[in-house]
Amino acid sequence: MGVAMTYTLDNAAKSRLDDYFAQIGAHLRRKEQRASFAAYAFGILGEGERKSVEPIAARAFGEPRETQRAHDRLLHFLRDSPWSDRDVRREAAHYVTRAMHEQDPISVWIVDDTGFLKQGDHSVGVQRQYTGTAGKITNCQVGVSLCAANRTEHVPLDFELYLPQQWLDDEERRKEARIPSDQVFKTKPDLALDMIARAIADEIPGDIVLADAAYGTSSGFRDALRSYGLDFAVAVNATTGVWLLDAKERRRGAAVGVQKLGIELGLQAFRRVTWRTGTRGKLASRFCFRRVKAAHDDGSEPKDREVLWLVIEWPHDETKPTKFALTTLPRRMSKKQIVRTLKERWRTEHAYEELKGELGLDHYEGRSFPGWHHHVSVVLCCYAFIVAERVRHFPPSVRGEAQGYALRSAA
Repeated sequence: MGVAMTYTLDNAAKSRLDDYFAQIGAHLRRKEQRASFAAYAFGILGEGERKSVEPIAARAFGEPRETQRAHDRLLHFLRDSPWSDRDVRREAAHYVTRAMHEQDPISVWIVDDTGFLKQGDHSVGVQRQYTGTAGKITNCQVGVSLCAANRTEHVPLDFELYLPQQWLDDEERRKEARIPSDQVFKTKPDLALDMIARAIADEIPGDIVLADAAYGTSSGFRDALRSYGLDFAVAVNATTGVWLLDAKERRRGAAVGVQKLGIELGLQAFRRVTWRTGTRGKLASRFCFRRVKAAHDDGSEPKDREVLWLVIEWPHDETKPTKFALTTLPRRMSKKQIVRTLKERWRTEHAYEELKGELGLDHYEGRSFPGWHHHVSVVLCCYAFIVAERVRHFPPSVRGEAQGYALRSAA
């Protein structure tokens, strides 16, 4: 196979991989597409620091002429070959979520985004923009992701490339990057809602959505989640306004920003909550819970708005509250359960690290819109297989010490 997946190189694992690729191949109409998918996927899973077309072709063939032919085939597969990212990703999502759900129920979806650092201005969607990957404004593409998570695993199922308005307004750049004619500007929350709608249509398990403040601060985003019948636990900006409610859930006073409210309540309103034990000891902070209604100008009557939990965190090393979240999670859940659910979002960064560091998520060197999405689709398929294997081989009791080894072995 060209894959050093040492713990799965038995006949059963080879059979699983063959069956998995056959399931993916059912969505690739031509034999050449299926062969190119397998070659590219094995290149992604195999050894080598760079996981882009040229080094994958070079590692597969030593002879220059064959290397060039393989390079051209893979480039055509990514850039020009017509196949459905949606269908391929759906197959991979069903494969990995079935394996995860058998181990531990999936209840959480996480919306997040990550940067793909670039040089130059020709890669589709690239511009100077903020990305948490670099922690600053830099030249990059930004991809929005939807992940599914259970108690022990966290897997990205879908990705969308954020296209700034300036790209969509420039006909020459659109043509060069092969951006579809029907592609219109969408905010990052819009892209996230598109992926959530697809996950619902595809019957992916999950009923709670987590997101950072770039998404959670949007009342339209929160309302859309509720219209889908989903609960949410989302971060919001410090200036987000709320009405504090009394014991009978009646509004008390004027709307106030969540950070200002936390300061006014004072440290005496906060209690220490430990949500789990990590490698460096217990993870704990100070939290305050209050029943509130969101105060935003969307035309709806305040009396008709949903009652929410406001969760304010005041870390021990801070002079004021710094983290804020609104959630529809039910009152029957304990404070610790709510905090633990909110903190699930931070595992997304670990998944991004694995996808980029081991599987080359950010290694695509082409410039086209279809090519970017095709590359990401193959990487998601590979990661789905790895996570499914990890679930089979490492039960939760040994996962902490084995999880890092599992991915290194797969790459």
